[in-house]
Amino acid sequence: MLIDYQKVNVYQGNTLILSEANFKADEGEFIYIIGKVGSGKSSLLKTMYAELDIFDGEAEKAEVLGRDMLKLKIKDVPALRREMGIIFQDFQLLHDRTVKKNLEFVLKATKWKYKERIDERIDEVLEAVGMTEKKNAKPHELSGGEQQRIAIARALLNGPKVIIADEPTGNLDPETATQIVSLLKDISKTGTAVIMSTHNWGMIKQFPGIIYKCEDGRISEVNNMPEE
Repeated sequence: MLIDYQKVNVYQGNTLILSEANFKADEGEFIYIIGKVGSGKSSLLKTMYAELDIFDGEAEKAEVLGRDMLKLKIKDVPALRREMGIIFQDFQLLHDRTVKKNLEFVLKATKWKYKERIDERIDEVLEAVGMTEKKNAKPHELSGGEQQRIAIARALLNGPKVIIADEPTGNLDPETATQIVSLLKDISKTGTAVIMSTHNWGMIKQFPGIIYKCEDGRISEVNNMPEE
């Protein structure tokens, strides 16, 4: 099990956002977290990459990639994040650098040393997302969909066990959004778990997966398609 939450209370500051959350993710699973704005989707995801703490005594179990999140030390957070890819709605690319330099920055920050291997890995992930020819472009020269593809390439750099995508299609037109979710679905078929928050019902119908719904301070697994 890559992620195993049992009765986890999720807080934003001092406010309880989700109560006694149960959530699981395993290799190759494609998981949606749905719910209205403010329902706790992003807060739950942030606990998984230690952006938000899970407080002692506020969970029966909270394990992410073999680590007990109740005992995780700040110094151990970078190593945890190296094993996951994180994708945001607003791409979060470095605008003064080319695509290649954006990706190079991440690899060097995660202790890759050899230029030949760095260049090789950048080529591999750009090919995986269909963006090889944009290697020397800067973010402002790319469309929103292209920027999100680069963000996915960045998430793939360190061969993650899980990808966490927080509303990755929120700023994209419907056709581009479909292409991005299709790409994430393909990635899940290689064994990487993909956890994606969204409120795009149409996408869920087109690319079925496991569905969790955040509502009224609770999260539950949904067996039937939600009504729009």
